[in-house]
Amino acid sequence: MSTHPNATPILQFGTSRFLQAHADLFFCEANEPRRVTVVQSSGDAARAHRLAGLTREGGYEVRIRGLSDGAVVDETRRVDSVTRALSTATDWDEIVRIASEEAQIILSNTGDAGFEPKPDDEAPEPAQAMSYPAKLFHVLAARHRTGGAPVTIMPTELISNNGAVLKARIMEIAAANRADDGLLAFLEGCIWVNSLVDRIVSEPLEPAGAVAEPYALWAIEKTPGLVAPCLHSDVKLVDDLKPYERLKLYILNLGHSALVDLWRQRGAPEAEVVREIVAGPDRAALDALFAEEILPGFAAKGMGEEARAYLATTLERMENPFLDHRLADIAQNHRQKVMRRMKAFREWVGPEALPMPRVGAIIDRAA
Repeated sequence: MSTHPNATPILQFGTSRFLQAHADLFFCEANEPRRVTVVQSSGDAARAHRLAGLTREGGYEVRIRGLSDGAVVDETRRVDSVTRALSTATDWDEIVRIASEEAQIILSNTGDAGFEPKPDDEAPEPAQAMSYPAKLFHVLAARHRTGGAPVTIMPTELISNNGAVLKARIMEIAAANRADDGLLAFLEGCIWVNSLVDRIVSEPLEPAGAVAEPYALWAIEKTPGLVAPCLHSDVKLVDDLKPYERLKLYILNLGHSALVDLWRQRGAPEAEVVREIVAGPDRAALDALFAEEILPGFAAKGMGEEARAYLATTLERMENPFLDHRLADIAQNHRQKVMRRMKAFREWVGPEALPMPRVGAIIDRAA
């Protein structure tokens, strides 16, 4: 492992404003700050200015704006954890060197489509047209060739069991490349981590930085050999991610879908945002849904106390006076979201355990 003074123990694939205001901010604020090399995996030359902005002198800004325990928060923080910003399109050799000599953790957030297979994924040599998992396979294979030890792989994409899903895809690519027993053992020896991230990052700043709400969570499921990426109050090592996933999916995300349903019934005014509908007459219907069906459903599954606390935080997040969270944006793929949130919640609780006429009506209207 490199002892260079500018060595970066974190190799991060993804340049999104979410990561800028989440993990990269945490690395800067941690008890022991950590250096990061950020990699743009898309190769989009039009966004090259973002790479330069990430490493500018003095760091970039993250503005934290919203409510926390009833108090208004409006502050600016500077993030200087990003030491290098590279692109897989132009800096492959340097990325491989850092992965082989410096990295202790490989972090990613490559968007909703980041794990989707691409036609070039099974090619024997790395190519820009590959998906992130295929590029990661070649990065890991290069680390193995240089004698590097297995590494911690920490995806943060919003996919359930994201670490296990990424590992399974990597092993498929390894099989297609006829990886030898040594490389397969190396891949098995890596620590594949499941995690859940949560923070609303409402808008980008230029050339880098973002505006984000005060609330943030990085829940990381414990696994043998795991070391936390940093020590920070918003980073939590947990025995089981499922309760955190259910709270987020069946309260925050389900609540957003309920608001879209109310918004659509009123004709879907284009400019309306979450804080406006939550402050208006439709708030009563949202409160009734949570009080009569969602909270009792969680209580029936032994999570009543956790759900009440998370709901209070969620409603405060929805009331954020600085956040223009448009219903029109949330409404995209509404039917699929209702199935994943409303229908799945009803099935998890069990319709025989608790009648859910409000949930049922939203499902019917979305069908």
